[in-house]
Amino acid sequence: MNEEKDINFENKIKSAKNILDKLIDPEITLQKSVNIYKDGMKELEEAQKLLDDAKFKYEEYVK
Repeated sequence: MNEEKDINFENKIKSAKNILDKLIDPEITLQKSVNIYKDGMKELEEAQKLLDDAKFKYEEYVK
């Protein structure tokens, strides 16, 4: 199960990087860039939650 969370975290980060690449495109419209930005923020928030959960579990383990 930890491997699944690691994979999900890695996928979230890769997805955020791909979204950033899309935002760099000079041909992108403002509305599309706003939507892409929202998607990127969602991916990063989910990745942060996974990271926070892993940190909490680690801290509980070392107590």
